[in-house]
Amino acid sequence: MQRIYIILAVLVVSLLAASPCCAQFNNGFINTAPPGANTVDNNNNNEEEPVVTSTKPAFNARRYFKALAHKDSMKVNQMAIGSMILPGTAQIYNREYWKLPVVYGAIGGCIGGAIANKDKDSQKYFIAGALACYWGSVLDGVISYKSKEKPLPARASMLSALVPGLGQAYNGDYWKIPIFYTGLGACVYALGFNQQQYDRYRDMYIDFNEGKYEGNLTVDNIKWYRDQHRRMRDYSIIATILVYALNIIDANVFAHFNTFDISDDITFNVEPAMITPVAPVGNTFAANNMHQPFGFQMNLKF
Repeated sequence: MQRIYIILAVLVVSLLAASPCCAQFNNGFINTAPPGANTVDNNNNNEEEPVVTSTKPAFNARRYFKALAHKDSMKVNQMAIGSMILPGTAQIYNREYWKLPVVYGAIGGCIGGAIANKDKDSQKYFIAGALACYWGSVLDGVISYKSKEKPLPARASMLSALVPGLGQAYNGDYWKIPIFYTGLGACVYALGFNQQQYDRYRDMYIDFNEGKYEGNLTVDNIKWYRDQHRRMRDYSIIATILVYALNIIDANVFAHFNTFDISDDITFNVEPAMITPVAPVGNTFAANNMHQPFGFQMNLKF
């Protein structure tokens, strides 16, 4: 009797294994696709699609001079940096050749005046004038740079780097200019005040060691005030750099945001829709016999 049960169990298991339901198991996973969905073209299994990569050569001195000859293009920051190394090249790239005599004449005249004048105070003014003309040539090149993208984030960054707040004016964010100048002014004032006090207590400390000090402070107090103002001076320098960097970052980020679509219309709705079924790749039987079901779709607009 037990043999009969064993034989029946083996027959049941064999029939189940041969049934279409169990035939749908493939590598341990259930295959719910219609017959013929698992047909794979073995001829393309070992073929790899070619990867096409196009890399533009790195920007170097050769490409820079090629761009000056108007046989290549360069970005505004590359043009500005090149103009810092070779004054007047920004005007050449922008095809504003008439500005070259003005740039070289102003810079050369100020340098010549500093060399010819023996008065040190006058020499300082001539040197400051040469630096101002040099700085103005770089700023003029950035402003005159031709670009189809407006506002150009790189131009906004360079403008704020050359003149704090000018990038914000370029972006139309005029209300931010007083904020940055107030921050820079506070940092510069703190820097000057702490530097002045540091010099004062440093001189007191030197006079105390030389026996020339006639005040009421002890050497420990003088040293403490000197170190305290030196520390605050260093913090003021860091704060000035941070505000200046924030001014550049703000100009760049909000130049990108000017082209970003920000709408006040925020809606969320649910509505019926027809759902397109996804047929197995290469299975024409499934694609021809699938019906489009109905369902719901959710739309979020912001």
